[in-house]
Amino acid sequence: MDATQHDADERFRAEIRGWLDENLTGRFADLRGRGGSGREHEDFEARLEWNRHMAAAGWTCVAWPVEHGGRGLSIAQQVIFHEEYARADAPARVNHLGEELLGPTLIAHGTPEQQARFLPGIVAAEELWCQGYSEPGAGSDLAAVSTKAQRVGEEWSITGQKVWTSLAQHADWCFVIARTEPGSARHQGLSYLLVPMDQPGVEVRPILQLTATSEFNEVFFDDARTAVDLVVGGEGNGFKVAMATLGFERGVSTLAQQIAFRRELDAVIDTATRTGAIDDAVLRDRLVRARMELEVIRQHALRTLGGEQGDSASVTKLLWSNWHRSLGELAMDVAGPASLLVGADYALDDLQTLFLFSRSDTIYGGSDEIQRNVIAERVLGLPREARP
Repeated sequence: MDATQHDADERFRAEIRGWLDENLTGRFADLRGRGGSGREHEDFEARLEWNRHMAAAGWTCVAWPVEHGGRGLSIAQQVIFHEEYARADAPARVNHLGEELLGPTLIAHGTPEQQARFLPGIVAAEELWCQGYSEPGAGSDLAAVSTKAQRVGEEWSITGQKVWTSLAQHADWCFVIARTEPGSARHQGLSYLLVPMDQPGVEVRPILQLTATSEFNEVFFDDARTAVDLVVGGEGNGFKVAMATLGFERGVSTLAQQIAFRRELDAVIDTATRTGAIDDAVLRDRLVRARMELEVIRQHALRTLGGEQGDSASVTKLLWSNWHRSLGELAMDVAGPASLLVGADYALDDLQTLFLFSRSDTIYGGSDEIQRNVIAERVLGLPREARP
């Protein structure tokens, strides 16, 4: 990087840091550290107001091209943005699925009409999205989806069930993978549909989690309708578009996730110091290993930044999910017997929430088993696993 670009990046760092310090005050001051995995129920409406406050100042969708409402930031500046956002302990944004997943997908694969219809609402945080991928019989194996969409005049009629749908209870729209070609199997005949949630044919049922919260949901479609032109990437190309979305999901924004992970690791180290567990040689070695492995994850993310990651994104998912789950187990070990106690009305502390929610990390977003198959077959070129 030349000196001119370095200076520009440092000016940008100062700009975003200054804006966050100035604006995470007043009515937003209490939102620091709120939300995130396992805690999406915290101050949701206030965090939505914060998202819209960011939008009014031009701090949403910063990676998007300027012509689509973004700032067109370079990769280095995107990294800076996410680092400073995490450093400020700013609240988890409620528009992540629209901003980081659907928006880039529409920019890459959507029609001009789809872009004009949906991108402004995402930039302004006025329309929230959820992701209709997993099903009871098709979790990590996305090609096995059975939700069907049938053409009825100028509409699609969608029937089926999705599960583990994050924040569906708040979403205005859902991007849904459905089978639009009768008799098709596996990757063929799937389409990527944009479906409004506020209609009689859509039912959302919250799933109670180990943390006693419900950010995941079941979603049932019973003759739900959407316009015939709300297919992204063309009819029958749903699997390709869906994989592109997953590539965006595991891109630059994971750096902010890693900074949040570092904060959790620091909390575990503080707990180990307080309880005396730091004096245990085995636990101390595990803490050191956790720090080293987190740096490896960060370096891997930096090495693979930019655009659609494709199948190599499975490596990123495999690395962080196992690390985070292990951190939850380490947190309970350093806390000792107190980790087994909860407050009144099942009030969990931060480390207990970390442990319980991180049990799902190696399952949602693609299970470890599926990720290893993807890496082996599509990245390393090894023979396909025997299938029935």
